[in-house]
Amino acid sequence: MAGHPLISVIDDDASLRRAIVSLVRSLGYTAHGFASAEEFLDAKEESQANCIITDIQMPGMSGIELKEALDKRGLVTPVIMITARTEPPLLARALSSGAAGLLRKPFEADAFVQCLEKALAPT
Repeated sequence: MAGHPLISVIDDDASLRRAIVSLVRSLGYTAHGFASAEEFLDAKEESQANCIITDIQMPGMSGIELKEALDKRGLVTPVIMITARTEPPLLARALSSGAAGLLRKPFEADAFVQCLEKALAPT
């Protein structure tokens, strides 16, 4: 699927990661899944991805810490964060990090697609 936007999906929950990758591919995009932020960074895909979808709470580097690391590298790739957590300070921190979107688990496929399309839209 060369030439299609590349979406990187980072989530330590293997079943959810596979489901998101499958949904993204069904939309016609190229998608790669990673079990951790560290695995994603080791793959050196951050500069190639057109959008990054990451869980917030993961062992090791969190999704928010990943976004901060990408910012320090000067990368402006849109990042969509997903979480099952509901604490207002965590959600506020995710939004203030500059996330292109924030979805709370469980989320509807339509809400996910809208968020992804918004993140990929030209500015």
